[in-house]
Amino acid sequence: MRLFSLLKKEFLQFFRDRVLIFILIYAFTVVVYTGGRGISLEVKKFPVIIQDQSNSRASREFIAKIRLPYFKILGFVNSDKELIEWLDRGKASMAIIIPPDFERKLKKGKAKIQVIIDGTMSMTSTMAISYISDITYNYSLEILEYDLYKKNYSIPMTEEKLRVLFNPNVLSTWFMSLLELFNMITMTSLLITAAALIREKEYGTIEQLLITPVKSWEVFLAKIIPTIIVISILSLISLFIMVKGVFGVPVRGNIFLFFTVTCIYVFSMASIGIAIATMVNNLPQAMMVIIAILVPMLMISGAWSPPEAMHPVIKYISLLSPMRYFLDFGYGVLLKGNNLEYVWKDILGIILIGILLLIFSALRFRQSFAK
Repeated sequence: MRLFSLLKKEFLQFFRDRVLIFILIYAFTVVVYTGGRGISLEVKKFPVIIQDQSNSRASREFIAKIRLPYFKILGFVNSDKELIEWLDRGKASMAIIIPPDFERKLKKGKAKIQVIIDGTMSMTSTMAISYISDITYNYSLEILEYDLYKKNYSIPMTEEKLRVLFNPNVLSTWFMSLLELFNMITMTSLLITAAALIREKEYGTIEQLLITPVKSWEVFLAKIIPTIIVISILSLISLFIMVKGVFGVPVRGNIFLFFTVTCIYVFSMASIGIAIATMVNNLPQAMMVIIAILVPMLMISGAWSPPEAMHPVIKYISLLSPMRYFLDFGYGVLLKGNNLEYVWKDILGIILIGILLLIFSALRFRQSFAK
């Protein structure tokens, strides 16, 4: 009964905090939208300049392959000095140089082109290089097939047919919108719980609360349970309105399973929020600690780089991050439609780490507010 009274107090305080409500609505709508639309992992309208020293039919045919939506030709240059100036000023990110003997060597099968690319944005540059490689490869095959066709020859070829599962059009908006939703679940779980306890500390009401006939564990749970309820509900609303409604991401998996595991994950993150609140004196300090925890957690979660590509030490450290398991679980259930048979290891990881975090934060809370 005492716990219900504390929960009632926490919910009343939450709904009176209009700034916090605005932050939550903003996080699960605007931030998810900008995350899906603002960051693209695809190469589109990549700025290119060309120095066509050959000025032949073959070079013009090759240049015609470099077109929208992947590349945007900004212009043609006539000298190396002009080309370098375009790249140094950042007006173009790629320069393609076609040598004077391009057509003659093409007939002998020895033609080469030079590609100079701005590598400051390494991920986009790497993808642009792969696009150019595909274009030159396909162009070479066209030339070879045409020459053999004129000579009535045929060559054995293997036809490749790619089948992309779960995201057939390879839309980065599907990935980014879900990733931003998972990020907001993580961040707001930390923020709300830490803010609730810090507010009690700043106003001096935590001591008044602890001298009442309530136990410290009841205060502890009263700070976490509202976070679980609010964040879990907001995550479902954002999933259907923003992720599925705005971005058209198909939700293939069991929603009840996703909701249940999200509650467990939020409980784990809220436990960290309690521990943070016991270590700091005000909300700005808590925000700094949250950022210090959240950024490394995101970097080693596997969102940007698969665990197999990480340094062995970082790979093993990532096993201590509940976010790694939650991302695997979320993508597996929502995009792939996986059932419990395929995601039980991720759920187990979230539960085990959640128990450790709960014990740590409960001990910190008891030491700070012993009763």
